[in-house]
Amino acid sequence: MPNRRRWERFALVACVGALLCLTGLGRPALWEPDEGRYAEIAREMLASGDYTTPRDDWVRYFEKPPLMYWLTAASVRVLGPDEFAVRLPSALFSIGQMLLVAALGEVMFGPEAALPAALCLGLSPLFFGFARFLTLDPALAFFVCAGLASFYAGAREELFSRGRARAWFGAAAACAALGTLVKGPVALVLVAGVALAYMLVDGQGWRVLQIPWFSCALVYGAIALPWFILAARRNPEFARFFIVHEHIERYLQSTEHQWGVWFLPVVALGGAWPWVCFVPFAVLDLRAGGRASRRSAFNFLVTWFCCVVVFFSAARSKLGSYVLPGLPPLAILAGYGAVCAREQSSCAARRIARAAVALNAVVSLSAFVAAIALGLCAAGGAEVLQWLAGQVQRFAEQGRLGASAAGLCANPVLTRFGREIAASIALLGACGAISVVASRGRRPRAAIIAAALAGAAAMTLLVRARDDASPWGSYRRLARAIQAPLDSGCALVSYRHFVQSLPFYTGAREALVAYRGELAPFGGSADAKASFIDGDADLLTLWRSPRCIVLIADRQYLPGLTKLLSPAPSALASEGQKVALVNRSTPALGAPPSGQAEGLLPRD
Repeated sequence: MPNRRRWERFALVACVGALLCLTGLGRPALWEPDEGRYAEIAREMLASGDYTTPRDDWVRYFEKPPLMYWLTAASVRVLGPDEFAVRLPSALFSIGQMLLVAALGEVMFGPEAALPAALCLGLSPLFFGFARFLTLDPALAFFVCAGLASFYAGAREELFSRGRARAWFGAAAACAALGTLVKGPVALVLVAGVALAYMLVDGQGWRVLQIPWFSCALVYGAIALPWFILAARRNPEFARFFIVHEHIERYLQSTEHQWGVWFLPVVALGGAWPWVCFVPFAVLDLRAGGRASRRSAFNFLVTWFCCVVVFFSAARSKLGSYVLPGLPPLAILAGYGAVCAREQSSCAARRIARAAVALNAVVSLSAFVAAIALGLCAAGGAEVLQWLAGQVQRFAEQGRLGASAAGLCANPVLTRFGREIAASIALLGACGAISVVASRGRRPRAAIIAAALAGAAAMTLLVRARDDASPWGSYRRLARAIQAPLDSGCALVSYRHFVQSLPFYTGAREALVAYRGELAPFGGSADAKASFIDGDADLLTLWRSPRCIVLIADRQYLPGLTKLLSPAPSALASEGQKVALVNRSTPALGAPPSGQAEGLLPRD
């Protein structure tokens, strides 16, 4: 019966994960730039048949290893080139991570902690957002989680030399190797770093020498090294670029995403909110006593979270997604805290409960006020916010912030987006406060179910908000509008920017005018020349050639382009800040889509 109940719990977690991660997965357009980039690299692997050298816009692209590209290409090959197919691997890795958290929570704190831990992870805003997004971080987080879970299983064995312990350590090495093929040696650093730090914190430093390091190294090398060796043989400059530039220099140098050391802790707590409010209950319970195995599990989870946050906080460049591998230990502690909250009646527990309820209430009220303000803005109260924006403008460094805020305030789509974000935050805060109160009553399961339903409703609002934000970060409609002329032989050109999703949607190579961006390291090679146009003079020569040209430009460049280009450009379509211009009329162009291109070009 216990085994049957265990499989029932895991089946329930898988079903909940599928509902959260797969429902409506293919509806939003690809978001710029990451989703367009990774989708196009996978498509070009399929088109070229070369699975060793990743290419973006047919330029060699070695910023990341290929495992996620391979999986995305396999999904596209089976399901077709659409948004659902390219996002499916991220969603499956996220579902798998929920199952791992449930299993690890059950091993550490008993079967009653499994489902709450998985729900706390799946309903965390940061985890949920990236589970439905084509990027490398969900896969890295999965393999780090799987590697550390395997290590923990092996470390629980009394003698490391036993066959089962050696198998678990080998599995941890394999997971670190697969994570390396997703995003580089960072996976090995995290798995090995957390493992070693935990053994020191838990007073087991003397057992480090008992780990079968040689066999683990063989497993790791057999999985991770073949691609790196083959890529280096085919591309002599690969080794220096990937190891030195992409990892050492980017870790030590502040070239982009320059946030302070406070950034990732705030992202981690906010990304796991409101479920992180249950963590203090777990800490209180474990400090009060309990079995040594549970205290050891607590040490492992805290070490895991701290190592991830400290490692990435030490980097000069940071992104919020970097903290994803640190969410599982928070979720397990939160799930255990939700279970044991009802059993705690001490003064400290009551103070924690009151603080959690107050915090969630304040956040919920603030979000509600924000929603009311955005509603006022949409209803015609923009004058007040324009005045406020004018005051902010005095302190803006370039004098543009106030005007931008007033203009955005009057935008009904942005207003709807803001209301949905505010409502989802308010709903999360309310369900956090209610679940804290209810979990201390007589029906903790009902509290967990109610909180999960409220959290799912909040996640639904976040999905709608992403759909509403599409005009600011996706170009699917624009791609459809220019598909016919591109199919008839027109060339696709972008002016001073790389719209990453257009090659995926259209199947056309995108020539970039006066822009190289992330393609610069290998942009000088002979096979990359067709992807670049050096400047305005070369663009004008191409524009005047007999070939039909579809030029994608930002609205801010339209006045200059209308003066530069001859013959005069015609507007074909637009989406967001991008406009498609053509240099001549052809039967394939047809009439511009109604309402899209009219009045886009400035008049003399």
